[in-house]
Amino acid sequence: MTSLKFGTSGLRGLVGDLEGAPSRSYTVAFLAVMRERGAPARLLVGRDLRASSPAIAAQVLAAAREAGFESTDCGALPTPALALESLREGVAAVMVTGSHIPEDRNGLKFYAPGGEITKADEAAILAALDLVADAPIAADVPPLDPANANGAALARYRERYVSAFGDEALAGLRIGIYEHSTVARDLLAEVVEALGGTALPFARSRSFVPVDTEAYRDEDRALLRKQASDGFDAVFSADGDADRPLLADERGEIVRGDVIGLLASAFLGVDTLVTPVTSSSAIETSGLVGEVRRTRVGSPFVIAGIEAAIESGALGVAGFEANGGFIQGTDAIIDGRTLPALATRDALLPLLCVAAAARRAGISISALVAGLGIRASASHRLQNVPAERSAAFLASLAGDEAFRRTFLLPLGAPMAVDALDGVRVTLAGGDVVHFRASGNAPELRCYAEAPGEIEAAELVRRGLSLAEAHL
Repeated sequence: MTSLKFGTSGLRGLVGDLEGAPSRSYTVAFLAVMRERGAPARLLVGRDLRASSPAIAAQVLAAAREAGFESTDCGALPTPALALESLREGVAAVMVTGSHIPEDRNGLKFYAPGGEITKADEAAILAALDLVADAPIAADVPPLDPANANGAALARYRERYVSAFGDEALAGLRIGIYEHSTVARDLLAEVVEALGGTALPFARSRSFVPVDTEAYRDEDRALLRKQASDGFDAVFSADGDADRPLLADERGEIVRGDVIGLLASAFLGVDTLVTPVTSSSAIETSGLVGEVRRTRVGSPFVIAGIEAAIESGALGVAGFEANGGFIQGTDAIIDGRTLPALATRDALLPLLCVAAAARRAGISISALVAGLGIRASASHRLQNVPAERSAAFLASLAGDEAFRRTFLLPLGAPMAVDALDGVRVTLAGGDVVHFRASGNAPELRCYAEAPGEIEAAELVRRGLSLAEAHL
């Protein structure tokens, strides 16, 4: 048995199940699919700052060479930076990252020359894996030397935003940089300074910190509130591989990912927005975008929705997940400068958009958010819940009306049910509680909407308590 499986964004599992032969076998299978589809025999490889990532990246690079592919070590860099280079060069790429999950886990994100792989591509890789399972793999792979990494991809990603936003976009703003172990920690400070702001880094970590932008730790919230006393206009950060943003306002209060995405969409002039069912229902009621299309959770589903919107004739298209990972589907214009589309989750773009929007309006970020008048949202999770137990619970909640009413009785009477992804229930009075299994880890997640932050957080707490008792 192995913990390795494809989730909402790439292959994930325990480090011990991925190191060595498995990482090389998955790479060979991926490259076999790429070769069959006519991709150039070249592979770009990047990684996050986990302790296990350099060794796994070395295995991926070795596997590429054995498969007859020219391979380039792009070093430690954000996933969207590697994706941008993959698209620019028209070649495949592999990012070694576990994103936000704990350090005892890691993963591989695969990119075809045209962007993120699809669910159909995942099936093809698994089919090819059976054919390469017995392929000979060299035992000794030398460790990577960071000094030999090619830094061109990271430099081009940085220039993408410096050129598009201009050197005064953040002028006068004091931006705290919560460094922890995000691979973007140095880049964030560099870009803030290049755009005219003052970057003030803090809390750099030598060990990996699992910052999850859908389930913030109490210690993260406390730290951000404490640091706000230094007089920040905002705090920028991201998850491990920097495809999910972390934004805190001038008070140190975290801004939810779907709110970040909505404000970024408005700044970029988006008229068609694609987002999963877990994002706030206020996105439709805000009036900031003309059309909202809902999907299942996961960037492949959002990207598919963006592609469908473009094919239907929509002009300004973007998407995001509830965790804030922003996907720019079409080119955007910022003060007369063109920002080309980048169809993969990105943390840097939405952070810059929200801060620049607040500066342009001459108001604080908290005031910008308050102006939306949206209902409060909250989310959290139960960890170490096997997938089969989550699946049985969700099946009962969706399909058994008697169970649903009894289970939800302490929260309210269920009035409407949406089973597009997990089970989203609208309760009498308008509150929303939504349960779904994580696609990346053995977790059951709960999302809620209520009139205020305290009520939303309490609804999540009580919902998870009921779920934990049942499970």
